[in-house]
Formats: sequence, structure tokens, C-alpha cells
Amino acid sequence: MTRRERTEVLVVGGAVVGAAIALALAQDGFEVMLAEARPPPPWRLEAPDLRVYALAPDNAAFLDALGVWAAIREARAQPYRRMRVWDAGGGAPLVFEADAVGRPQLGWIVEHALLVDRLWAALPAAGVRVASPASLQSLAQDESQIEARFVDAQDPLAVRARLLVAADGGASRARELAGIGISARDYGQRGLVAFVDSEGPHRATCLQRFLPGGPLAFLPFAHAGGRRHSIVWSLPEAEAQRLLAIDDAAFAGELRRASDDALGALTLASPRVAFPLRRQLARRYRDGRLLLAGDAAHVVHPLAGQGVNLGLRDAATLRETLRRARQRGGDPAASSLLDRWARTRRSENAAAAYTFETINRV
Repeated sequence: MTRRERTEVLVVGGAVVGAAIALALAQDGFEVMLAEARPPPPWRLEAPDLRVYALAPDNAAFLDALGVWAAIREARAQPYRRMRVWDAGGGAPLVFEADAVGRPQLGWIVEHALLVDRLWAALPAAGVRVASPASLQSLAQDESQIEARFVDAQDPLAVRARLLVAADGGASRARELAGIGISARDYGQRGLVAFVDSEGPHRATCLQRFLPGGPLAFLPFAHAGGRRHSIVWSLPEAEAQRLLAIDDAAFAGELRRASDDALGALTLASPRVAFPLRRQLARRYRDGRLLLAGDAAHVVHPLAGQGVNLGLRDAATLRETLRRARQRGGDPAASSLLDRWARTRRSENAAAAYTFETINRV
């Protein structure tokens, strides 16, 4: 038997961007259902997530408007007040100070798992119905609705909606089913991530050094008495594999040399993980009543830490677009409205992606 559901908005993908979209639209009075293939594990204070983001102030304000930012900050969010960027080839470093722009901080370092955990905790009170596990199998649409079919651990599920927002990641099944192509470039690099503890305190400072093989970033983390950092090291494939294979002490020595001894002695505080780096842009963000957001629409180089920021801006602007339409008595799923949002977001995200790619190449 197939279980059948109806809703105004169906969001496919329940990571940061998908959960934020579902929460935002539900709070604005839309009937929303969220489908996610795998329920997220609970965040744990004693087990920091290696995936961290440099959250920009506008997105912190968006999360605050959703009512989740206070819970995130209370759990663990590290403000950063200073950035220092320099090149291994020489030249004076670039320094950015929060005081210079009249802010208490430039942004916050926050774990992926914590963001997802607090967003999901807010979904029930907003009235979001959640289907998980639910793996998308097929899509069909006409002028009035879109239907998504899912397979889950119990009965098959069919959901009909006026609008479907796909935020199901870089390997988006929804994008594939809609026949939306991508423009992609494999950088031949891997992003190696880990936590390290430094001899000296991080002083709420982000460091980034450009090396011949790619940039190395140290992001301050709220742990270990102000001496812990999340590192993101962009490396050629072969070098990444070599650095994954050596022992902890040897890796810490390599990292200290690569950072120009900016933090003194370093100690590895977690496993090392590496992921492939690529640029991936959907050729369009809309197919009828289906919209793409987050990594389903754009994947960018991590050197500027902007991936999740771009995705949350997708969410914030979609919320404003649909809210204005409803306030004016219009159809939130009107083609002209969705086309405008899709064109604007694709233009802004593509400009950002190619800018980061150019910086990395140069």
C-alpha cells in the first residue's frame, strides 16, 4: 500500500539548507513537509563534528529570525574577530579586523551537526511534518501540482505539493530526476580536515596561508581553552593521500611548517578526513514546480568558507519571495515569481563560485 500525503510545500533534503527552508516557510504559515533519506544523528558536545562553517553575520541574523540562533550559540559557536591571510611566496599579509567595520565579530565558526540538530528541534513546533527515512524515487508534475514518490522503511510514500524545493545535496536525486544538467570542474584536489590544538591561543583569529598546492586555513574553535582549531587544507590528490597516511606526530610537523610556525607546536586532536574538491553549478534552478537550493544547486571551493552561506541565502531570499507573494494575495508558485528567484540566485552563486575558483587558481 502506498501512503499518500498532500502539502503546500515539500522540501526534499533535511540538512542545514533544507531544514532552514522548511522551518522558515512553516513559520510564515505555509503547510510544509520535509523528506529526508537518513534522520540526522543527534549532536553531542563531547564529539565535535569535523564539518564546520564560517557563518556570516547575515546568516546568523536569518537563523536568529527563525528562533534557533540562541540555542546554537549557547551550545557551541566560536566568534572570530580577526582574519590574517598571507602567501607563502612573500608579500605583506592582509588583515581584517571586526573593529574596523564596527562589529563585535566578523562571523562565527559553527559545526554542521549542531546547526542541523537545532533546526530539526524547532520543526515540530512550527508544524513541519517530517518523513524520514524517505528516499526519493520519482517525480511527476503538471500545471497544478508536483508529485514525489519515496521509499522508506515502512510503506511507500507519495506526496503531492504545489511546490517542491530540492536541497538534497551535491548528488541531488531530485535534480537528476528533473533532467537538470550541471557545469562541473574537478580541481584535482582534496580538502583535508581535522582538529588541532596549538601551543598558543587562537585569539578568535582565522588564519589562511596560500601555498603552491592550495590554501591552508585555521579556524578558531570553541574548545580546549581557546587553543583548538579546525583546519581545512586544500591539497593535490597525491599529497593529500600522503598526509593521510603518515602518523600523527609527522602530520603535526608538516602542518607546523606549512603554517609558517604561526601558532607554535601543534597536536592533532581528531582523525583526519579528506574530501574531493570541485565546482558544480546546476544549469538552471527551476523546472516547473521544482526549485533547487543549497548544494543541489551549487558546490564551490571551500577556501572562502562560503558554501553554507550561499545556501542559507538561497533559503532567506526564497522565504522573502514567497512571503511577499502571499502578503499581496498572489500565487507563491507563480512562474514569474519562481523564475525571478531562480535567475537571481543562480547569477549570484555562479559569480561567487567562479571568483573562488579564480582566487584558488591564481
